[in-house]
Amino acid sequence: MKEPEQSLVGDLINFRGLVYSPLNENGVVFLFGKVAGDLNMYVEEIKPGFPDCIARRFTGKGWERLRVEFEYKSSNFKQHGHDPNGCDMIICWEHDWKDCPLEVIELKDRIKEMENPPIDRPEAVIGGDDIDTWFDKFKVKDKPRKIFHRLLKYIKSLDEACFYKVGKTNVSFYCPERVFILLFPRKSLLRMNVFTDGRTLGKVKQFDFERGAEKWGGLSISSEEELTKALPWVEESYKRINKAIKNNEPTGWYAKADEGDIES
Repeated sequence: MKEPEQSLVGDLINFRGLVYSPLNENGVVFLFGKVAGDLNMYVEEIKPGFPDCIARRFTGKGWERLRVEFEYKSSNFKQHGHDPNGCDMIICWEHDWKDCPLEVIELKDRIKEMENPPIDRPEAVIGGDDIDTWFDKFKVKDKPRKIFHRLLKYIKSLDEACFYKVGKTNVSFYCPERVFILLFPRKSLLRMNVFTDGRTLGKVKQFDFERGAEKWGGLSISSEEELTKALPWVEESYKRINKAIKNNEPTGWYAKADEGDIES
């Protein structure tokens, strides 16, 4: 019987989805990816060899180019025999090299000053409000709200594991592995982008190929009657995306449809 793999973790930090502190360089790279914007930086290149990364940082006048080496501890830079002349900055979890000739960003210290929003279930609305309060921001009337809740109930009847995720301007319905409906609230109706797999789907209007959304189409629903007609198309969309997932096919906005399957 195979022995279970040993699990060794760092201190509990619960920072932006990272439960434990890094214990190695890979953990530092992952954490930096979550805070690069907070450090007023963006990444141009992650590469093998030395240095690990080419990044830019805003200085107030423009974006300076930085050669960055990631290390778990800053002293690892010296232990690895790296040349300080070939690097501008060390990004590490722990800074323990007192006479370091390079600028050092110690993430262990810097994340203490950064926002750390709690990780919620996807159906939790941004800001802690419920979905109807979120609709208030778009001045959505009662009828579209009722349509939304009926649509949600129907999608849950297809698969209890299906869920929705609220963004700034839309609601994404998951199947549950991938998005198959994008819903945009309007005052008197709900605008929906629906996964079609590039084939005819009821009265869903297939998007123009020039837009890149070959496997998606759109429709608007403004009444209970229109929703009743659309529910079979919602179910068919759900079936099509699950079939695509099973066949390991791309389903995103810019996914290409097979010409042989496209129907006008």
